[in-house]
Amino acid sequence: MNNLLEYKDYLGTVEYSSADKVLYGQIVGINGLISYEGDSIESLQADFEAAVDDYLDMCAEQNIEPQKTYKGTFNVRISPKLHKSLVLFAASNHKSLNATVEDAIRAYVE
Repeated sequence: MNNLLEYKDYLGTVEYSSADKVLYGQIVGINGLISYEGDSIESLQADFEAAVDDYLDMCAEQNIEPQKTYKGTFNVRISPKLHKSLVLFAASNHKSLNATVEDAIRAYVE
């Protein structure tokens, strides 16, 4: 089940506020924080699409790259026991720790 909205190669989250009785979300993977809301899935989708269009217009006007740039590096904190297990697994498969973690993440998300 995918709880994301899609429009023009952009994704948006779908959340619900029981206190406000409203659906809301934010655009994922952009250089900024853009949110939207609605009282139905249809109105949420419409507000999401309008938010994407407004964001892209603003980026064009200000010469800003709309998509977030990813360097391909990030820190991950795991238990020492798991760290040791990964190192041993990598060594026994003649791979680096980095290659082993990348393989594991790829298998998980694809």
